[in-house]
Amino acid sequence: MSVTLPTIKPTEIGHKGIWIAVVILLLWVSSLLVLLHFSLDWRSPLLYLGVLFQMHLYTGVFITAHDSIHGVVAPHRPRLNYWLGFLSASLFAFNNFKTLSRKHHLHHKHAATDHDPDYHDGHPNFFWWFLAFAKEYISWWQILLMAITYNVLKLWFPWENLVVFWMVPAVLSTFQLFYFGTYLPHRGHHTNPPLNARSQSLNHVKAFLSCYFFGYHLEHHAYPYLPWWRLPQAREEVHKLGF
Repeated sequence: MSVTLPTIKPTEIGHKGIWIAVVILLLWVSSLLVLLHFSLDWRSPLLYLGVLFQMHLYTGVFITAHDSIHGVVAPHRPRLNYWLGFLSASLFAFNNFKTLSRKHHLHHKHAATDHDPDYHDGHPNFFWWFLAFAKEYISWWQILLMAITYNVLKLWFPWENLVVFWMVPAVLSTFQLFYFGTYLPHRGHHTNPPLNARSQSLNHVKAFLSCYFFGYHLEHHAYPYLPWWRLPQAREEVHKLGF
């Protein structure tokens, strides 16, 4: 069964996407630098809030790389769009931007099918699916670069802080992105090919906090030319049709 969705024209982004990307990256760096000097107290709720805040910023860094793949961070400046995406992917555990780009376009072309690199390999259980997903994107080069960076940063910052505020938020963000951006939207049987995606319920606060509106996944697959911050408006339009 095909789904007829409303026509939503591309947004004239101008420099807005660039500024949003720069703000996210600067917040990630400045927050990390502050937290790396934080005095660890496992009884303090501030420690756990710091981890969650850094996790959320990590997710924003990846979403910036994702939007660069779709060319919507700096649509009129393709070289800047590429380098912002490359930087964002690199900051997120040294992901290879070109590999991400190639596989993500395959994901859109073959969503929730055997040709989708993000889809499970016949084992739809959350953890088996996550392992299959991770195998597609995690390389030995990433692990090596992370290890080298950790040992270099350890010369200036306490190793405990590096683990708690640099490593742990990256791992949590990876689970967050997978759960809200792959598992929930693409699990189970789909009745809307070729999109093969569904969205979370209409709640902009929940959608932003959970994954920068990436949970509005039907809209992202239907309108991949919209940046993440335009997905709420698209979701409202699609919601009127009962989806």
